Amino acid sequence: MNENAEAWLIYDGECPFCSAYVRFLRLREAVGTVKLLDARDGGPLVSKFISDGFDLDEGMVLKIGSRIYHGDDCIHALALMTSNVGLFNRITAGIFKSPARARLLYPLLRACRNATLRVLGRRKLADARGNRR
Repeated sequence: MNENAEAWLIYDGECPFCSAYVRFLRLREAVGTVKLLDARDGGPLVSKFISDGFDLDEGMVLKIGSRIYHGDDCIHALALMTSNVGLFNRITAGIFKSPARARLLYPLLRACRNATLRVLGRRKLADARGNRR
């Protein structure tokens, strides 16, 4: 991956799992500056991904230069990019560095996110924007 390319990670800031995951990753040590963007804050980049058909309720989006990773591809790419420092990074890298495991486990992670948002009384991103599916 191009270390000089602009990198963005768009995630749900009201999701405790997403926020903790982003906080504990050591991306900056591995790839340099990664701009974190809470999808609930909106903005032109969030709007662009939504208009391009990315469902941010279905997964985080990682944009590095012209490459875009979404959902299980995103978590797989993040696992390959994180440093090997810290127990959290070693565990997540060990699990998600396999694209097959990322693809298999990601729906479970998404279901846990959705259930947690419901329990906490938080709306999904699309619902918070007033979109209907």
